[in-house]
Amino acid sequence: MNACSSALFTDFYSLSMAQGYWKNKMNHRAVFEVFFRRHPSGGGFSVFAGLETLVETLRNFSFSKEDLAYLASLNFFEEPFLDYLKEFRFSGALWAMDEGTIIFPQEPIIRIDSSLIESQIVEGLILNIINFQSLIATKTVRVALASNNGSIMEFGLRRAQGPDGALSASRAAFIGGASATSNVLAGKIFDIPVAGTMAHSWVMSFPGEEDAFRSYASLYPDKTIFLIDTYDTLKCGIKNALTVGKELAAAGKNFGVRLDSGDIHYLSVEVRRILDEAGFPHAGITVSNDLDEYIVDTLTKAGAPINAWGVGTRMVTGGDEAAFSGIYKLAAKDDGTGKFIPTIKFSDNPEKTTNPGIKQVWRIKDEKGQALADIMSLDDPAEPDIPEKGKRQVFWHPQADYRHFFHIISLDGSAEPLLKKHLENGNVLLPSPPLKAVQQKVQDDLKDFDQSYKRILNPHIYKVSVTERLRTLKLDLIKTHLAD
Repeated sequence: MNACSSALFTDFYSLSMAQGYWKNKMNHRAVFEVFFRRHPSGGGFSVFAGLETLVETLRNFSFSKEDLAYLASLNFFEEPFLDYLKEFRFSGALWAMDEGTIIFPQEPIIRIDSSLIESQIVEGLILNIINFQSLIATKTVRVALASNNGSIMEFGLRRAQGPDGALSASRAAFIGGASATSNVLAGKIFDIPVAGTMAHSWVMSFPGEEDAFRSYASLYPDKTIFLIDTYDTLKCGIKNALTVGKELAAAGKNFGVRLDSGDIHYLSVEVRRILDEAGFPHAGITVSNDLDEYIVDTLTKAGAPINAWGVGTRMVTGGDEAAFSGIYKLAAKDDGTGKFIPTIKFSDNPEKTTNPGIKQVWRIKDEKGQALADIMSLDDPAEPDIPEKGKRQVFWHPQADYRHFFHIISLDGSAEPLLKKHLENGNVLLPSPPLKAVQQKVQDDLKDFDQSYKRILNPHIYKVSVTERLRTLKLDLIKTHLAD
C-alpha cells in the first residue's frame, strides 16, 4: 500500500529547515534514529510494524508539479529552492529491525543515513507510518494473548481513523495476530482473509427471526453464523438458531452463533449449555461488542466458552492509548571530512537525553533461546563494540545512571544484531516478506520471552542496556554540554 507518495506529506518546519540548510550549504550526511519511550497501555513489550509500507512509500516520495506550485503560492520558499525540490528523491540508506520484531523503549528500531535535507523531509512520513501501525499491531497482540491465542477477527473498519487509518489498521492487526478482517479492500490489497456474519438489520428486515436465519443459511450453508441477540438471546435467538441449525445438520452442515450485546460471560455459558444439550458441541460461539484486551482477559480467565472474538473499535484505534511514542532524533553528523561526529540531545529530564552515536542493537539469548536483554552498542567497524561470548561484561542502564548488571554470554547462547540494511542509495536490498511471514515473525519472537514480560497487567520490565563504551561517550558529551 502506498500511503502517500507526495513529499508534501511532511511537517512545515521540515521544509522551512530544509530551505535553511540548502541556503547555508549544509547538506552533509546525517544519521537519524527512530526509537520510542514507553510501551502502549502499560505493556511489557511492543511490536515493530509498518516497515514495508514505509519502504514502498519512500521509494516513490517526490514533489509533483502541483505540489511545487502549491509551495510557491505560500510565498515562503525561494524559486531556486523549489527548483532543487523538483529532483527530490530519497537516495539514502535505511537500516531497520525486521518487521514483526518485538521491540523495547530507547533502542533504535530504524536508522536513516542520508543527506541532512532528505533526512529532515522524511521525518513526518516515517513517524506517521511506524507509530500508527506499531500501536495497532501491539494492541492486537495484547488482545490475542488475553484470549489465550484464540481466533481474533478485526472488525474495525467503521470506527477506524479514516480510510487510510482503516487500511493501515487492518494490515497492522493482521501482523499482530488477527486471523481475518471485515475490511474487504484490505483483504484484496494485503491478501488477508475476510470474514463477517450478519447485521441486526438483516434479522429485522424479515417477518421473523427464524425466517432471517433460514434465508441466510440457504445462501451460505457452509459459513452460517447466526446473530442471536437482535430480540432476546435466550428466549428466542438461540431457539430459532437451533431450529434452522438442525435443518443444516440434516444436510451435513455445521453452524455457529454470535453474541453482540448483554452479559457476554453469562450468555455464552448458557448458549453453550443449550447447544450441547441439543447435540451441537461443535457449534462455535463468536462474540463482539466493544471488546479490548482487558475484557477478553477477564472472560478468558472466567472460563467463558468462546471460540472466536470480533474486535473492532478499541483495537484499530489503539483503545486506551492515543498514539505510539516513537520519535526521530539526530544521532551523528558528518564533520565535512567523511567522519561522523556523535550528537546528543541534552535535557533536564534524564529519559529525554538521547543516546549518542550510530548504534546497533543486540538481542542476548541464553542457551535455550530465551531473550535476556537487549544491548545498544556503537556501530563502528573501525573499533567494534560487540557483546562477546564467554566474557564477563558490564551493561548499563541507557539513562547513564548507576544501574548496571554483569553478564557472561553463554558459549551456547547468542548475541543477534537486530538492525539490518534494507535500503541503499534509495534502492531495496532486502525484499519484504509476505505479510503472513511477518505475522509468524511476531509469534516466533514472542516465544523467546518469558511469560512475565507478556502479562496484560503489571508485566516484568525487560532489560535494555548500553555497553561501557556507549555509556562513556554519553557521559563525556553530557559533561561537555554542561561545561558550555
